[in-house]
Amino acid sequence: MNKNERLIGESPEFSALLEQISAVAPLNKPVLVVGERGTGKEGIASRLHFLSNRWEGQFIKLNCAAISDSLLESELFGHEAGAFTGANKVHHGRFERAHGGTLFLDELANTSMLVQEKILRVIEYGEFERVGGNKTIQCDVRLVAATNEDLPTLARQGTFRADLLDRLAFDVLTIPPLRHRTDDILLLAEYFAITMTKELERSVFPGFGTEARKTLQEYPWPGNVRELKNAIERAVYRMTEEKPISEITLDPFASPYRPKNKKLNDAHKIGSDRPLTFPINLKKDTREREIAIIDAALESAKYNQRDAADKLNLTYHQLRGYLKKYNLVGEQGAEHEKPEN
Repeated sequence: MNKNERLIGESPEFSALLEQISAVAPLNKPVLVVGERGTGKEGIASRLHFLSNRWEGQFIKLNCAAISDSLLESELFGHEAGAFTGANKVHHGRFERAHGGTLFLDELANTSMLVQEKILRVIEYGEFERVGGNKTIQCDVRLVAATNEDLPTLARQGTFRADLLDRLAFDVLTIPPLRHRTDDILLLAEYFAITMTKELERSVFPGFGTEARKTLQEYPWPGNVRELKNAIERAVYRMTEEKPISEITLDPFASPYRPKNKKLNDAHKIGSDRPLTFPINLKKDTREREIAIIDAALESAKYNQRDAADKLNLTYHQLRGYLKKYNLVGEQGAEHEKPEN
């Protein structure tokens, strides 16, 4: 994102977030951005930078989850020539390159305790040493960190430094997921559609039909804005006629020929009341339990999807979204689907 790009949204939830950003942006303090995947954490960090007094300085980004722990320290703080095998020359790290500007660290929860300690030192004293060096380097950097994890819980569990969390949490910007800002869904969809239309060098975007709008508003969007953007761009490029889009493909993998994963197919056998034994893979376990609950509701409803949706306190289209998400749309569901009145 650059300073010319926009954060799209007019819902009360998103407007409140934009006001919070505007208030904290001019301050030379660290900020923590929290949000689910796909909510636009990097866009928030970019806005913080360009609304600050550092807007003419560098906006440097690093995804901490994309680099192995052994290389992360060098990438952040740099290294001296000869610091390790293959270090043939001095490497300037992200903190050094961001001097006078802003450093955005995404997925901060993935860093080691050692790296966290060094980041804390930079925040507190504005100084660090390169890996393999003994010269103290001064730096003036505004740190913006982001995560989709619950850092206070990780701090209580001892896997994230509580003192670093205290320094980062001067202010915490929590991005509402798209399902909690439904007023913005069609606004975002129109923006992405028009942008994609221009990219394809087409003359006009004809809009969304009634059924497409209903799908957009009722689907829970677990992947948030990123998932919405992909769905809209896919729908626009697949248009063959200049008439309103009537259907939104939510799952591009949906196909009767899609290979089946045995482990996923057996997931429904795992009961939702299964005793917890730690450690667990939270995302995998949650996925398996959701599948088990949905499968049980479908079986209870004799695979009538509308009745199953009622049992789960979902709309029909929300249930269809989950079925497509987990590749549970099959012949049984189609055979027992109640017709429209």
